[in-house]
Amino acid sequence: MTDNQPKPGIIPWPPLIYIAAIAVSVVLGLLYPLPWIGDLLGDILFAAGWVALLGVAALWFTAIRTMMRAKTTLNPNAVPDHLVTSGPFGITRNPMYLANTLLLIGVAFVSGIAWFLPLAFIAAFVTQKVAIEGEEKILAAKFGKKYRDYAKRVRRWI
Repeated sequence: MTDNQPKPGIIPWPPLIYIAAIAVSVVLGLLYPLPWIGDLLGDILFAAGWVALLGVAALWFTAIRTMMRAKTTLNPNAVPDHLVTSGPFGITRNPMYLANTLLLIGVAFVSGIAWFLPLAFIAAFVTQKVAIEGEEKILAAKFGKKYRDYAKRVRRWI
């Protein structure tokens, strides 16, 4: 990369954002619990939460495996060696961040702590602004038309 091309940041924001969202959700759930619709749909939401958590595990596993097979970095702050477009990356450009968001939603349904729901979407929005948009610039600068075509074909989230 030349000096005028975008460079990755130093702080690994995505994991920190989601860890903060989890911590804030737990603290707010203890201090200011929100009403929960679990009384009406408890078993259904609990089961949906576990299905979501299984989806999280599948997304993490397949995304990491796909990136390792492509011999590219797992570090969100490193410049990737290869553009990965297969596996879960053929469905969403950000399967790891999607899995992190789904993790918070699944935990909300399993635990009944409603704060996880708004904080899941806040964490996703903040991740998009402080990480994804910068990553996309780096990918576009490094891979050019190949990345732009991929971005047109595959959605950022879902």
